[in-house]
Amino acid sequence: MKFTTLKSRGLFAAATLLASTSLLFTAPASAATPAQIKAKGEVVIGIQAANPPWGYVNAATGQADGVDADMGKAFAKYLGVKAKFVGLEVANRIPALTSGRVDVLFATMAMLPDRAKAVQYSQPYIANSITLVAPKTTVIKTDADMKKYVIGVPRSSVQDIDITKAAPAGTVIRRFDDDAATIQAMLSGQVQAVGGNAFYVKRLDDAKPNTFENKLTFTRLYNGACSPLGDKELNAALNAFISKIKANGELAKIQTKWMGYSMMDFPTSLPGIPFVAK
Repeated sequence: MKFTTLKSRGLFAAATLLASTSLLFTAPASAATPAQIKAKGEVVIGIQAANPPWGYVNAATGQADGVDADMGKAFAKYLGVKAKFVGLEVANRIPALTSGRVDVLFATMAMLPDRAKAVQYSQPYIANSITLVAPKTTVIKTDADMKKYVIGVPRSSVQDIDITKAAPAGTVIRRFDDDAATIQAMLSGQVQAVGGNAFYVKRLDDAKPNTFENKLTFTRLYNGACSPLGDKELNAALNAFISKIKANGELAKIQTKWMGYSMMDFPTSLPGIPFVAK
């Protein structure tokens, strides 16, 4: 699997590997139909570059890895083509798709109405939750308590949106390029709490065992694959692919590999977020 990055900074050795071994830009690709993707023999997939276990570079192999990488590989196999991965930061995921740099996104794309105005979502394939994470010794019981601390979030993420909305006026919120940089800020003491997702406590405890916990929970989210807005054929292919791997057990295997459990109870609709292109 080819792997390219547009821009990446991060805590992990994988991020260092990205900077040192990947050549970082590709020429913009045209929006492609499934038939065109099959004809060129390659689907260009945008994923996050340094956000394990969602999407990252495996330091041992130099290859894309994680939940979304496995989804992308499975989608490429479904189409009968090779997968080429482009590593993205949170803020440049949608621009990468709308500019034609990537064909599709499997990039921890929480399904939000505002985003659905810019990209076409598939049906959901995994769930996530947005939380406030801090050391166990840090006292945070209500939203009001956030004002006592400096809080870090990945810029333009759902964590950024939720923390900004919930925090009292005057709360110091520091925004970082991606999840890895936000976690590093927590570990280095730049911030005292972070807006996180379902995997943040584990990632932080990997560095400092039995230290962190979820303090507040804000939103239950679902992630979908994204294609260009109005692209009926690619959207249909993504939905058919997800339905197939739900039915044959492959999705459950991917989820269990990375999360320790599987989930198939997804909503059939979400307000303001069509799963089918019109």
